[in-house]
Amino acid sequence: MTAMTRAWDVFCRVIDNHGDLGVSWRISADLAARGERVRLWVDDASALAWMAPGGRDGVQVIPWSDPAPDLAPADVVIECFGCDPPARFVQRMAAMHPAPVWINLEYLSAEPYAERSHGLPSPVQVTPDRLLEKRFHFPGFTAASGGLLREPGLQDARRAFDRNAWLRAQRIKPLRDERLVSLFCYANAALPALLGALGSEPTLLLATAGAAADEVDRALDAGSRRGALRVHKLPYLTQQDYDRLLWSCDLNFVRGEDSFVRAQWADRPFVWQAYAQTDAAHLTKVDAFLDRFLAGADPGLDGPLRRLFHAWNASPGHSLPRADAWPEASAWTAHCEAWREALCRQPDLVTQLLRRVAQSR
Repeated sequence: MTAMTRAWDVFCRVIDNHGDLGVSWRISADLAARGERVRLWVDDASALAWMAPGGRDGVQVIPWSDPAPDLAPADVVIECFGCDPPARFVQRMAAMHPAPVWINLEYLSAEPYAERSHGLPSPVQVTPDRLLEKRFHFPGFTAASGGLLREPGLQDARRAFDRNAWLRAQRIKPLRDERLVSLFCYANAALPALLGALGSEPTLLLATAGAAADEVDRALDAGSRRGALRVHKLPYLTQQDYDRLLWSCDLNFVRGEDSFVRAQWADRPFVWQAYAQTDAAHLTKVDAFLDRFLAGADPGLDGPLRRLFHAWNASPGHSLPRADAWPEASAWTAHCEAWREALCRQPDLVTQLLRRVAQSR
């Protein structure tokens, strides 16, 4: 290990979807691409078989079992989404002088608390005479936040992308004048209405494997057409191929956190389904994002897009609008391109992590 290279432990627990692991893998792979050494601790790594089948040089996947493997902590410890590293591991951290840099990577939010809380310390009393400090890292959409995952070279790859070649390689065959729409969603009561709206003009819907394809099957009784809509069900895609799916489509329906961020780098119109919470707190998150995303936007885009987002997120009193009430495609696309350019002027998440660690040493 060179003097400039650090070792990192990244901890991840898989809860009920693949998003936590997707974000944790992207962070780990990005760090390794920049010359860092990473151990990714995860309790269920099975999705990596299709998400990142070739692995990544510099990233070692460690099964997070109980009891956890008895390994010495690295220079930097990241717990993703408050997953709490094993107690014995934390005790070993406390026995080190100096202790590892300890970072709690939180969920992405556009709400004001993310800026207020970003970088704040959280003291942890490990033993009666040993106090460790971990710091919160809140991803976000402004310079006052912890940034978004954006690996070096992503935009160059986006500009050099050959849409037709990728579609051919995936055996996706759009018909002449068909628009392409990708669907990655949770269970959603608005899906039948969405299929009806999309079927008002020639559309090829690319449904991702899992919940999206299952929802479409139920809505169409396992058929593949509705009006002018055709459905193509995709296999599980690698993270790189999922990015290229977003780049290929005219409109992307995304969910959670990882695909939500990747859709913004795709600079194509997108609709986001937030992870539903029983107290409807996800609707606050949707509004907080829309307030930032649509700041200064033309009212002709603002109103229709808010109605579409709210309907797709099951906001009370909102039903999915007919297709002729959706935002105008060219204005929507131009706004997404301008938004991406603004985000690219801010330092990305991994760059900010590296700076934080350098400042801590």
